[in-house]
Amino acid sequence: MRVLKIRELYLLIIIQFLFLMNGVAQYKTYKISEKGDTINAIDKNGLKQGKWVVHVDEIRGEPGYEEEGLFKNDKKEGVWRLYNLTSDLIGVENYKLGGKHGIQQYYTYLGDLYREESWKGYDPNSPYDTIPIYGTGSDEIVDYKIVKAEQYSVKHGEWKYYEPGSGRLIKLEKYDRGLLEKPNAVATTAAPAAAKPKKVEKTPEMLEWEKKNKGKKNVIRDGKTGM
Repeated sequence: MRVLKIRELYLLIIIQFLFLMNGVAQYKTYKISEKGDTINAIDKNGLKQGKWVVHVDEIRGEPGYEEEGLFKNDKKEGVWRLYNLTSDLIGVENYKLGGKHGIQQYYTYLGDLYREESWKGYDPNSPYDTIPIYGTGSDEIVDYKIVKAEQYSVKHGEWKYYEPGSGRLIKLEKYDRGLLEKPNAVATTAAPAAAKPKKVEKTPEMLEWEKKNKGKKNVIRDGKTGM
């Protein structure tokens, strides 16, 4: 009975090995991660496929980083995470057909959100879109035009900037398919309202003085309280 179980175990291992070999046989090159996963695979057509970990060294004063996510036919797809070289999460990006699409968030090494972007991804097979034309100095749409999307993605929606540590919103921009709405009036957080002056309670003497001098011009209060 025990011998049978050992044979079944060996058979299972062989089947898994053959399945793995059949899977990676479609790749021209690939790597095996520390967890045993197949990563950084390039298929026979030279296209990146599956899970990738991309390392970028520091260059020209810009800090290095690593990013990990999925490639589909050589294009980034879905959620990608960015880390600095000490493994701190510094960004979460979303992709569609190789271009940024949806909400992108960026963090300090302490984990504070400092910028949130919104993008619209274009289908490379349908690279045209209709955009509104706004009147000068107004929010009124006066016309529409068809444009060719030369990039995979454009700014679209709200871009928010936060103060690290407090999380306070310090700046807000709104884009409509690459165009900044109200370019001369970028929204920011409103300053606190000025405090209202404290109402002074009038004494009986002050009320009597006002009553006595009501309607008189050029009357100066001299500080005396007597008649």
